Amino acid sequence: MEVDSVFYTDHSGRVHNNPLLDQLPSYQSLLYRRKASNSGTKRRGSSRGRSGSSGSGKWGLSTVSRYEEKQKSQTVQRPVRELAKTMAEKRIDITQRMEEARGLRMFGTGILSYFSFLRFLVTLNLVIFVLMFSFVMLPLIIAPHVSGNITYTQKNGSVCSEYSGTARRGLVNFHEHVTDLLSGGGFLELTYLFYGYYKVDKIHFPKTTYNLPLAYLLVTIAYLFLSLIWIVKRSATGFKRNLIQDEDRFQSFCNKIFAGWDFCITNENAVRLKRSSLLYELRTDLEEERIKQKIADRTRKEKCRIYLIRLILNLFVIGVLAACFYSIYAATIFSQKVQMDNIKENFIMDLIYEYLPSIVITLANFITPLLFSVIINYEDYSPAFEIRFTLMRCVFMRLTSIGVLLFSLWSQITKCEKEPCACGYNHKLYSCWETRVGQEMYKLTIFDFIIIVAVTIFVEFPRKLIVNYCDCGLVKWWGQQEFAIPQNVLEIVYGQTICWIGTFYSPMLPAICTIKYFFIFYIKKVSLVNNCRPATRPFRASSSNFFFLAVLLIGLALACVPVTFSIAQINSSHACGPFINYNTSWEVLPTSVSKLPDGIQKLLNALSSEAFAVSFFVVTCLAMFYVIALAGAHKRVIDQLREQLAMEGRDKRFLIQKLCQAQRLSAIKSPVSKSQPRRRSPSYHTSFSNNFNEAVFLAHSPPASSTHV
Repeated sequence: MEVDSVFYTDHSGRVHNNPLLDQLPSYQSLLYRRKASNSGTKRRGSSRGRSGSSGSGKWGLSTVSRYEEKQKSQTVQRPVRELAKTMAEKRIDITQRMEEARGLRMFGTGILSYFSFLRFLVTLNLVIFVLMFSFVMLPLIIAPHVSGNITYTQKNGSVCSEYSGTARRGLVNFHEHVTDLLSGGGFLELTYLFYGYYKVDKIHFPKTTYNLPLAYLLVTIAYLFLSLIWIVKRSATGFKRNLIQDEDRFQSFCNKIFAGWDFCITNENAVRLKRSSLLYELRTDLEEERIKQKIADRTRKEKCRIYLIRLILNLFVIGVLAACFYSIYAATIFSQKVQMDNIKENFIMDLIYEYLPSIVITLANFITPLLFSVIINYEDYSPAFEIRFTLMRCVFMRLTSIGVLLFSLWSQITKCEKEPCACGYNHKLYSCWETRVGQEMYKLTIFDFIIIVAVTIFVEFPRKLIVNYCDCGLVKWWGQQEFAIPQNVLEIVYGQTICWIGTFYSPMLPAICTIKYFFIFYIKKVSLVNNCRPATRPFRASSSNFFFLAVLLIGLALACVPVTFSIAQINSSHACGPFINYNTSWEVLPTSVSKLPDGIQKLLNALSSEAFAVSFFVVTCLAMFYVIALAGAHKRVIDQLREQLAMEGRDKRFLIQKLCQAQRLSAIKSPVSKSQPRRRSPSYHTSFSNNFNEAVFLAHSPPASSTHV
């Protein structure tokens, strides 16, 4: 029997446990858990589990071959110092990798996540535009060339069907063309850009009839649903990572110390900044622990004081938000009134009147984050919660401002001098209200792009020049512009929310947003490399991706509300658009279903019935409960793995203590005289075997003499 083996075998060939290893804390804990969970059942033999690990030869060979293939595929991704190459070859390999990763040198993974998010929005808007173009615009374009017969929507000749456009007649000055281009009025109003141009009911091709109103409605539902599925799919990975990480503070410290470095960083200044940011994160974690202890030690008087301060400050925040929303509402009403009265002063004032709601929204989005960042310092929250709470307030301000703008428009659209409105809407002021809403979304999109470009050119570039060439102490304290990831993300989410809302009223708006985000990508990249420095509170890639998509999902949910309300509740315009023959846009769907064969009608009616809805809800709930139970099981497995890691540490400590005791006992039993010459130390295996025998002896010693951890 080999004494240095983990398991030893008797003459009959049976495998026995090692007496010393049976005393490990992990083994004793395992026995205790098995005894508690499997009381009354026979425990499986340990030899079965050990023998089951060796498979057949064929399985082993296939496993080895797959392992070798995997190793070969991962060789390229291994660090250069681990490759079996000469120094010259390693230098060449480093140069090649640096050339390949040149585009990644953007101050870390958080910045890369931002640009990846921008690229995703470019792709998403391009797909949405392809949907709108393929099913709404393309049939109108190809109909005259394939002998298609177009049936236009029929106007009933009533006062509701009178359309007064803003197209200019006669000699038009150049600045008026510029105004039309920036506002979406004039020559742009009756183009493919806006809802009012699509006055087609059906397109009769040689072998089929194309229902354009139905296609318009279904494509609107399709792009919203596609956006939802795509965002949820991309956010699933980040959600899984956030679910299992940072659950305890010890794990957070270990992750930051041992796995917190960002290997995408190649710039020396960025390296110093990353080092300081890691130090900042550790200090933040320690500060959070101190604040938690401080919260636990608060007296009732201190709690009442801090709650009173928070109540007052939150009331102040609500007042600021209310003032901003009222300003947006008043600016929208005033702008609409000026445009309806057709008041013309000069080119600049006309643009200000056109863009007054956009200007007020931009000012509100600029001022309120500054106020929120000052107010949060007096509310005595933890540093991490301060960041999240401030971002929540900014998200609410940016996205709700769009809702207030739409509410202001609809309050004018649905308000008539004599209630109720004869046409279901104010046809005197808004003969084609869908086009007017589309023009407002178009102006918001254009103005948002102008502001981003103007800030980059007239603020960030001059600031970099002043910081580089001015030695004033105040300027040095001011420093370079920080590339604040959350604020930049809120900007593009704000623009994407406008795009989702406006696509129904302006089918070509996704194409404009695609071009917009394409230019923003390179503008931000140039500004980042030349003008900005990373934020002192950096975002890691995993948390950044989940944060970006979570905010985008909120914007999508907000966009669905006004689009759904306008489709299902507000009467369609009777003077323009594809839904002239229907009271609401949604009415085209049941009308089209009623013309289908009886079998398909019964199927669709069954799918839309309450019985199917209840059944689907029950099945969905069961699936959700199953997923929740599965997530709970996975969480328990993760907890057990963490417990095993902790137990491994206890095992190592136990073995070290036993080894030290065996060494001390061995020294006591066989003392070496100082006068004798020192002999050559025995080999590792011999010394371990002797100490192991002593350890086995200690393992069977009385409980009083044993050491427990």
